[in-house]
Amino acid sequence: MQSVEIYTSPLCGFCHAAKRLLSKKDVAFTEHDVWADPGRKPEMMQRAHGKHTVPQIFIGDTHVGGCDELYALERAGKLDALLEG
Repeated sequence: MQSVEIYTSPLCGFCHAAKRLLSKKDVAFTEHDVWADPGRKPEMMQRAHGKHTVPQIFIGDTHVGGCDELYALERAGKLDALLEG
């Protein structure tokens, strides 16, 4: 199983939806709250090629993008394969 990291903020509905999907699939993830730890935001933006909105999701070395991209992978049947590596 690939490592999963998600940059979030507590008031973000898309963040909650992305975490809900990952939890439903029993995927462990590391959450970086950019609200509680503002120093994480520049790190997130660098890793996400300048994107500044949350969530930003990484599976292994792959930048998935946000919630919409995560759900699109799930609908296309590609999320499980990416998680397995």
